[in-house]
Amino acid sequence: MAFSLLVLAGLLLFIFKGIPILFKPSILKQIQHSGELVIVTRNSPTTYYEGPEGPTGFEYELAKSFADFIGVNLKVITPDNLNEIFNMLDKQQAHLAAAGLTITEARKKRVRFGPGYQEIKEQLIYNNQDIKPETIEDLEVGNLEVVAGSSHVERLEELQNEYPELTWNEHDDMESEQLLQLVEDKIIDYTIADSNELALNQRFLLELRAAFDISEPQQLAWAFPLTEDTSLYDKAMVFFWQIINNGELTQLIERHYGHVTKFDYVGNRIYLRHIATRLSKYLDKFQAAAEKYDLDWQLLAAVGYQESHWNPRAVSPTGVRGIMMLTRQTAGHLGIKNRLDPTSSIFGGAKYLAQIRNKLPEEIQEPDRTWFALAAYNVGFYHLEDAREIALKLEKDPNKWIDIKTTLPLLSRKKWYKETRYGYARGWEPVRYVENIRRYYDLLNWQSSKNDTPKETENDVFSILPPVL
Repeated sequence: MAFSLLVLAGLLLFIFKGIPILFKPSILKQIQHSGELVIVTRNSPTTYYEGPEGPTGFEYELAKSFADFIGVNLKVITPDNLNEIFNMLDKQQAHLAAAGLTITEARKKRVRFGPGYQEIKEQLIYNNQDIKPETIEDLEVGNLEVVAGSSHVERLEELQNEYPELTWNEHDDMESEQLLQLVEDKIIDYTIADSNELALNQRFLLELRAAFDISEPQQLAWAFPLTEDTSLYDKAMVFFWQIINNGELTQLIERHYGHVTKFDYVGNRIYLRHIATRLSKYLDKFQAAAEKYDLDWQLLAAVGYQESHWNPRAVSPTGVRGIMMLTRQTAGHLGIKNRLDPTSSIFGGAKYLAQIRNKLPEEIQEPDRTWFALAAYNVGFYHLEDAREIALKLEKDPNKWIDIKTTLPLLSRKKWYKETRYGYARGWEPVRYVENIRRYYDLLNWQSSKNDTPKETENDVFSILPPVL
């Protein structure tokens, strides 16, 4: 009897070729056994794309964290259109969709949504050079184009019940970013986009504006196949509970969206002009200095732009000078005799930034390590240390930029700086400084992905397209 039970247990736990399967492992166990989590997503700046250091994007990093959580590798599939994402889930050709999907009642009948992790609004987008539409009725004049199978179509169908004259065209061969580009180029009049998509793209497509919201705030979530086996879904629920409570989700959102909340139309346009007219003169110097000191040349160039707008003869009221705006004391420490010499300034700035980054405690990891180094370049290393001490007193994480960006401004308040070792500092400035450099870096990186070197004419620069990967 004992032997029979042992044999039966073996049949239940193991699968042998040619022997009927009496017990099928859960989906989660199958994934862990295969060592691979398969997700389906979209190629876009808000989800998944190929960055300068490999795959990145908010959804990709979130899914990669989940794959690490369950101890497997991540495999990414990007189908041709949005409808195919849901078809793949129907056919169980992917374990989940991490594609910036809005939770809707219609979709709930087809997939099982995980917890909402980001709130967005669906917005009507127009070109700032045209007349701003104020109501749905204004859309009767002009063409509205949207992505087929999107939540935007569902919302338009609802609005059509109230506004029968409302019409639109649907595309199953375009992503939202491509339609935004068509609005920017005035090829179409309007499109619908999620607010997070507009925030990321507006830095590059400068004429885009949101006319009005067409929905109440909506939640984005992962989608799982509607199967009886909920083991993977249940594990994802545990994962989201953990990253929400330990702050990892907030940090991830800050990493991808924290520097794009403020749109500076004039500043971005001037920056694009300066890329065309100024950067080419110093491009080889930024690249050589970055290579020598193990930095990203685009980041170094972004620092140079924030400091001086790439003006080698720039002088501030406080006496800092040159492209990288070095103080006399810092220049002397670096062995630089002429701060107005572009080569000396760029190499000196690169060396100084690398020294700061290397001086930071090992527990500060990337990308926070870079943001910390930039803040210290601006406000000074020891003021940064004071901000980290304040973070500890407030029970915040002294090794995370999302927390330090809240404690640096406290260095300007007597209640706090009188308790620090190095005293008063204009602590809000390094926060703005870092956010500006992140925006400049993104725009320069975006252009470089389309061009080997910056173009020589302003018209070429303004023809830059967002990467459609």
